[in-house]
Amino acid sequence: MKTIIRTSLVPTLIVLAGLSGCSSVTTVAGTVGSSIERVAEKIAHPFSPAPASKPAPAGLDDYKTQVAQHVVQHNPERNYNGKLPPMLPAIVVLEITVDRNGQLEDVAVQRSRDPDASRIALDSMRRSTPLPPPLQLAKAGGKLKFSETFLFADSKRYQLRSLAGPQTPD
Repeated sequence: MKTIIRTSLVPTLIVLAGLSGCSSVTTVAGTVGSSIERVAEKIAHPFSPAPASKPAPAGLDDYKTQVAQHVVQHNPERNYNGKLPPMLPAIVVLEITVDRNGQLEDVAVQRSRDPDASRIALDSMRRSTPLPPPLQLAKAGGKLKFSETFLFADSKRYQLRSLAGPQTPD
């Protein structure tokens, strides 16, 4: 509701600026309008491609979120949108090792009971290389090892745990 009100104020500000002969208000109104459009775009498309230069991850959780978004961007046909069902047909946990530059050093199934889901998760990670660089999170050897969980909603589509919301109740 606030966005609608603010958006509707932009034309009013432009008209007022024109009537008062003030060009700086027009610039401010345009800036406010473009800011609102950027926020609305993020709400409508939360997994849209991010700018080329991302800030360094603040910690491991932040990095895992960046990686999860990256994997979703590179595998949109495998992404499940919406709330996960209460009974998941498969859960796959991968152990992922990346170097300081984001190159995939190793990826292995840490836990799974479904070979097809494991293959889909491994292929999705491999298609997503290079990953965002972990920078300072990489240890002295220049590598970072972490796990990511693929929550399968059906036989082919998943959500990554780092991005997933709550499941639907029984």
